[in-house]
Amino acid sequence: MRASASPHGRARGRSGRRRRGSRAARASERPGTQAAGEHEVRSPLAECGFTKDDVRALAAEWELPVWEKPASPCLSSRVAYGEEVTPERLMMIDRAEQLLRSLDLQEVRARYHRGDLVRLEVPSEAIQRLAAPEIRERLTVELKRIGFKYVTLDLEGFRSGSQNAVLGSETARLLPILGGSAPS
Repeated sequence: MRASASPHGRARGRSGRRRRGSRAARASERPGTQAAGEHEVRSPLAECGFTKDDVRALAAEWELPVWEKPASPCLSSRVAYGEEVTPERLMMIDRAEQLLRSLDLQEVRARYHRGDLVRLEVPSEAIQRLAAPEIRERLTVELKRIGFKYVTLDLEGFRSGSQNAVLGSETARLLPILGGSAPS
């Protein structure tokens, strides 16, 4: 079944098997992935070897209107490792991302860090626009009204999974805080 499950993957030179590289390893450390595993959540397409690209290609072939929709991971993935995920923080993140989308930006992340600091990630080409005085001032006022004390704009731009940058060097230190143990 696995060999025939993903014709789009094979057409692009893939074997139809799930990738086991560093990206897969990082994904296994994400809070949402851990929670799904703890609650025995199944991912049938992934179990059949489909990648995100395979799913998008199939959706486009079937002319589903959502085939180009940007990924939207769980809001808890925006909370820095070691910080508590609370309903209040998730609401702050959601409202911050809605604010960014009101500026006609699609791929955005509002990352929550210790001390009620928000790190805004937007596409690189939008950074200059957000740094313009009138937009910067509006964002600062609105984000502080939402509850953030500090507002930062990440100059590296939008990067999916950017919270995981700390995992390589700090995983062993952070996992006990998260209730886990260091990888072997």
